[in-house]
Amino acid sequence: MPEQYSNEPLLDMFLFETTQLIEQLEKLVLSNEKSSGYSQSAINEFFRIMHTIKGSAAMMMFDNITSLAHAIEDLFYFIREEKPRDIDCSALSDLILQDVDFLKVEIEKIKNGCAADGQVSNKIDDIKAFLSLLKQNNESSIFAKAKEHDSIKKHQFSIRPDGVKNSMPKNAFKTVIYFEEGCEMENIRAFSIIHNLKGITDEVFYIPEDIIDNVGSADVIRRDGFKIFLKADCSYENLHDFFMQAVFLKSLELTKLESDDEFMQLSRVRQTISDQNIKEQSPNKQDKEDKVLENRDIQAVSTQQSIISVSVPKLDKLMDLVGEMVIAEAMVIQNPDLNGLELDNFQKAARQLNKITGEMQNTVMSIRMVPLSATFYKMHRIVRDMCKRLGKEVILEITGEETEVDKNIIEHISDPLMHLVRNALDHGIEPPEDRHAKGKPQAGTIILEARNAGSEVLIIVKDDGKGLNKEKILKKASEDGFLYKNAGELSDKEVFNLILLPGFSTKESVTEFSGRGVGMDVVTKGIEAVGGSVMVDSIPDKGTVITLKIPLTLAIIDGMNIKVGNSLYTIPTISIKESFRPKESNIVEDPDGNEIIMVRGQCYSILRLHEFFGVKTNITEFIEGIFILAEAEDKAFCIFADGLLGQQQVVVKALPGYIRDSKKMNGLAGCTLLGDGSISLILDIGGLLALKN
Repeated sequence: MPEQYSNEPLLDMFLFETTQLIEQLEKLVLSNEKSSGYSQSAINEFFRIMHTIKGSAAMMMFDNITSLAHAIEDLFYFIREEKPRDIDCSALSDLILQDVDFLKVEIEKIKNGCAADGQVSNKIDDIKAFLSLLKQNNESSIFAKAKEHDSIKKHQFSIRPDGVKNSMPKNAFKTVIYFEEGCEMENIRAFSIIHNLKGITDEVFYIPEDIIDNVGSADVIRRDGFKIFLKADCSYENLHDFFMQAVFLKSLELTKLESDDEFMQLSRVRQTISDQNIKEQSPNKQDKEDKVLENRDIQAVSTQQSIISVSVPKLDKLMDLVGEMVIAEAMVIQNPDLNGLELDNFQKAARQLNKITGEMQNTVMSIRMVPLSATFYKMHRIVRDMCKRLGKEVILEITGEETEVDKNIIEHISDPLMHLVRNALDHGIEPPEDRHAKGKPQAGTIILEARNAGSEVLIIVKDDGKGLNKEKILKKASEDGFLYKNAGELSDKEVFNLILLPGFSTKESVTEFSGRGVGMDVVTKGIEAVGGSVMVDSIPDKGTVITLKIPLTLAIIDGMNIKVGNSLYTIPTISIKESFRPKESNIVEDPDGNEIIMVRGQCYSILRLHEFFGVKTNITEFIEGIFILAEAEDKAFCIFADGLLGQQQVVVKALPGYIRDSKKMNGLAGCTLLGDGSISLILDIGGLLALKN
């Protein structure tokens, strides 16, 4: 990363705030486009956002971002001041969204340590062309007034070639700024304001002065505010507008000083205090430093914040440590040296340790939980762009967006969700004329819904389109060799699930959105990667419903440990319906020789784990072992094992790379370390079920 970006706290703040502002900008465009016009409040917000991005990018020396933000700011300044009537809102939205996409790419480059080197000349030319067209269509006395205003503005802040400011009389001001509680790094935010003031004045001083060198200055700003004294060739109104554009501004006190003498007197007092501090520090440097540290501690206690920002890597590390603590707890409580001993006090202490460990695990997991709202709202942009290109009308409805899941899972489901929305719009929703002919509303509907279901989250993508064509799917599957049994033996859900197979597509022509047979494959792999499953259901001319079932977290799960020979396996308890010892009379064979067990009138296939994984065991008779009835994707089967070892929380660990690369580990979701130090393989019930069928 270039040297000018080495100030990490400042860069982190820039990236965090700019990312938020860009997302806010995109939401503003989409929401105002729906209302068929840009409100005055939205225009003011556009201007404020671009002004903030421009100032922050200039301070960080990202010139291309600064130039683009400045051009957009000029555009919305004209719209805000002149209020032109003939604005092509659709063209304006397209223009801004293109620039938003460019800013996203540049921010991503900076996050990855690359230079923000994207070319903006063409984009700035497009903005200027749009602005020029607006001016041509709205030339009037108002436009003349705007030119006059621009002339005054240039005069106010212009500097002569000799470096002396113009002769317009200067006004003296005192400003006190308070930032919002919990925004953090107030000293850096104060520095950003001072940096932006350089374009207005060079006669400025502020309290506290050491905003960059002294981190403790942030506490002073929280308590007393950030005080700025300046002289500038501008009016009270202009300066007030400038300060109001500061990010996370809570309150502003701007006062015009009566005379230059008052400004000079304040400056002399400030200089005297500064000189006195230097003199005091020389003979008693250690005492002074101790006093400052003491005061800083007091300030830290009195200004304690209710919300703080923590980096994701730190949370990941904390989660790893909690996982190791769960393993260490199991090693202590299940230590073989304790077998046969009656230790009442130890058992009490062990129960207390287990309680505290569980509470700590739940707390850490809750910290990592993130609402699905950000992921869901991104789909508005996809629907908007596709509707324009495909000539369709679609309303996107979102419910349950406040549902929370682990942050790592959010990262895995974003792409699958995007593919599902795109497929629903491209494959499912009919063109307006077709919908009209069927008696449907001209605008189709896509519903994104999320809700909790025990220790899992259901994400449902529903559309009211033409639905899936069962005959067409079967024909295509037969032609491409995707059928794994006779078509007549497949249920409707099994037929619909064929669209999840890699390479399967019923689209006759390839478009930029679909037709290559990779979309649903991406969905399946992405969801299975987090231990989830996908279910498809459809009714002709009524629509399609695709349900994603995903776990709340990937890190720690409740599992049932079982034994097969000398090997150990763990089954997630959420997949277990019951365990039982079978009777010989309940076990039968089907005409193909497959073993089946009858449980309360229901038939279930049997999976012998020792045969599936090639494990040697002396227990091969059903009546000697144990059956575990496991369920996944609304289907169930029985797992035959030697016996149950007990239930416990286990930390999910990925299988080592050399094992994944050298063997095809079907039916395994990972591994875990048990209390006695032995390794147990975690079974993927969904994967085993697919292999069994």
